[in-house]
Parts: sequence; C-alpha cells; structure tokens
Amino acid sequence: MGLIRPRRVAILPGMTTTSTSYLAGRLLVAMPGIGDPRFERAVILLCEHDQTHAMGLTVNRPVEGLTIADLLGRLGVVAGPGAPAELVLMGGPVEPERGFVLHTRDSSPGPEGLTVNGDLMLTASREILEVLAGADRRPRRAAMAVGYAGWDAGQLEREIRDSVWLTCEADEGLVFDDDHEHKWSRALAKIGVSPEHLSAQPGRA
Repeated sequence: MGLIRPRRVAILPGMTTTSTSYLAGRLLVAMPGIGDPRFERAVILLCEHDQTHAMGLTVNRPVEGLTIADLLGRLGVVAGPGAPAELVLMGGPVEPERGFVLHTRDSSPGPEGLTVNGDLMLTASREILEVLAGADRRPRRAAMAVGYAGWDAGQLEREIRDSVWLTCEADEGLVFDDDHEHKWSRALAKIGVSPEHLSAQPGRA
C-alpha cells in the first residue's frame, strides 16, 4: 500500500480553502446492490462537490493493523505520548498513495486546509501530521485516510438520481468514531430507513 508522501501531501487539483459546493459536508450512503464491492455499504463524507467534480472520503473502511500512530512513525514523524491509536481509513480507490487528515476546526495548521463544513476541515500537509503527533495543538477529533473517492462532472448527480446513493447529514460520531461495522445502518437510521426494507435492485427502494 502506498503511504502519505513524507514531506508534503499535495492538495487535490481543484481543492480550495472554502467549499461552496452542493452536497459538501453531507454523507453518501451506498444502496444495496451498488455493484461495486469497493463501495458495498460504504459511508462517504463528501468533502467537495461542484459543477465540475466531487470528491469524498469513505469513513467506514479501516485498514486493519495500521494505526495513525504507526503511519506517522513510518513517515518519520515522531509521535508523542497519546498519539492517535485509531486505524487509518481507506478513503477510496483513487490515488491510494495520497493521504488526507479530516479534523475538527479547532486545529488548523496552515492555509491549505479545505473547509468541508462549519465544523470540519480536510488538510493534506506535513504540518497536520506534526500536529497529530504532538499533544499541544492536536484537534479534538481527527481521522487519517489514504486514497479518495472521486466523480467527474455530473456523475454523482446521475448516481443519486439512479438511487445508487442516499444522503444524510454528517455528525461527528459517524465521521470519527471507531464503530465502523455499524456506521452504514446508523447513517440509514438518521433518515428513517431500515436496511431490511431496501431493495438490492438499483433504482428501487
């Protein structure tokens, strides 16, 4: 598996410091029968969505055996006491060598952070790794992911119209806690949907 680049993680082309897009900050919840095992029961936080593209991070696909503290060490970042022990997330199938840190806004290491919504930021810099490794400026909640999910212009809108995805509001529990097994059903419950009542045929509920 590729890892975050040691010196700098480049912001994706098109990422800006403020997201002004349609569904950014909301969760995509995969419908049964999505037809792609990479997204089966996926819960994806949309970090950017506009007329040209969409990108997000899957928040319920942990990389077994790889913690944030482990990854920081592999990257040569000395982790202090209490460095995050949460598992690194597989954010999506696109560019798995690229890394991102999703975190609450109480720690912003520089101008490269993307505002996902009023409470969350996505940062891809060496500085945020050093913040995670320390103790003084560490954000209240944070998750590290490798790779991302991406859509071309109009693609996500078509998939939503075809009932490939449902959407719901994000909350910190769904985004950051480690109950990955139940995040999909919990996300559905937020919009009053029971998994047992969903059809596995695309376009039907």
